[in-house]
Amino acid sequence: MKRLKTIVALVVLFTAMSANVSAQDNTYTNDDEWMIYDAFHDAFWCTNKRNYKADTAQPSASHRGNGARDNDYSGCSAAIWCQAIYFDMAVNAYKRRLEEGADNTTLRKAKNRMTSVYSGEKAHYVNFDFDNCNTNNGWFVYDDIQWWTCALARAYQVSVLAGSPVNDYLTYSEKAFCRVWYGSEKVGDDGSYADPADGFSGGMFWEWQPIDHPQPHTDNGFKSACINFPTVIACCELYKVVPDDREAPTSSHPTYQTKDFYLEKAKEIYAWSKAHFCQDAFPGRVADGIHGAGPEWSNHLYNQGTYIGASCLLYLLTGEEQYLTNAREGADYVKKSMCSNKRGKKILNHERGYEQGVYAAIFAQYMKLLVYDCGQTDYLSWMEDNIQYGFDNRDTTRNIQDADFTTPVSADDIVESYGGSALPALMLMFPVDNGTGIKDIKKKEVINDNIYSLNGTRLPSAPQHGVYIQNGRKIAVK
Repeated sequence: MKRLKTIVALVVLFTAMSANVSAQDNTYTNDDEWMIYDAFHDAFWCTNKRNYKADTAQPSASHRGNGARDNDYSGCSAAIWCQAIYFDMAVNAYKRRLEEGADNTTLRKAKNRMTSVYSGEKAHYVNFDFDNCNTNNGWFVYDDIQWWTCALARAYQVSVLAGSPVNDYLTYSEKAFCRVWYGSEKVGDDGSYADPADGFSGGMFWEWQPIDHPQPHTDNGFKSACINFPTVIACCELYKVVPDDREAPTSSHPTYQTKDFYLEKAKEIYAWSKAHFCQDAFPGRVADGIHGAGPEWSNHLYNQGTYIGASCLLYLLTGEEQYLTNAREGADYVKKSMCSNKRGKKILNHERGYEQGVYAAIFAQYMKLLVYDCGQTDYLSWMEDNIQYGFDNRDTTRNIQDADFTTPVSADDIVESYGGSALPALMLMFPVDNGTGIKDIKKKEVINDNIYSLNGTRLPSAPQHGVYIQNGRKIAVK
């Protein structure tokens, strides 16, 4: 498959689409954005152990641990699920280079980083053997695995976009999904899916316990937003890429599923999650989870982000407007209730708990879907405001920043990779350059066939608001 050089220039601000997008004088440049991402990788990537360190004080990334926050300087890796977010960043960087039409040398560098991060992470985490629950390098929480399902599915999509599909990405993504959904015959857990056919009330369980000899789940087990909405995202991402003509597996513990299965379960888990984690009294707010009864409320940016992402993906796949409404309500809640006012700007609050700095990177991943793929460009200046704050307050020696964008970072500060991912993740998703490569703006009523998503998936029907490919040209649909 010939590399699609016609897909040029990452989707960025196209002011002709929306009068609501305000002019923004950014002091950072496209080169600055790549510099910030490279600085993140240089600061936290452990070349010997080939995964990311927990913080800048670690000499290596050898094992699990809480790092400098707990006065542990023994070589702590970042958390296993956060490594998936960092892999997502490498995937996003390669995708952006492809869409920019970068020269071969630049493309090769981006691709090599993505494949290097993948191979290093795979080697570190027991060769992606999702049935291995070794507590140092193995798997023992469902959402840890599901974050990797999503990242690997997106890596496969980008490899297809580049014209060189890497089937291992898809294979491991589906294995991860099925490990979560069905459980493991080797470990002995009964899976994350609370199947109503088995007497459960639906949704997804967060964990199995004890780790090495699990007990069967009961409906009072913790069902968290951080496994349910990522499961919806995983289903949608896999739906986009698996073959249309697959036959349903017959095994009790399959390693793949059909296209229809993925879409059906995406809708089912989304509907259950919306009913249990959201309430009309608090539009757009997402609860952290439930233990059998009502929702347990606490604001977390990663729950808001995955709710937005799940909503956007289902909107793009089905065209049902309620999903887009839900996504906007999720974003509006963050802007209203989870930000600080700084000189008239809404800047994301930093959650202080361990690993929580990475939440902004997750939020960036899915706000990109809302802004660009769903055409909701009125949120763009908000994202740019956050980037500008983070950029202005970075440590200019190392060019890294923590997730608290309002506080300057100095060269002597210990910075965690979690918070350190926030600024580069946002920059990768929201490029400063306005050269979008968009050749036309059309009303959806006049769109005919031969329409593809930005990931190269042919759409079965007329698209909704957003940016697409038609006849090798990027078009904006309003």
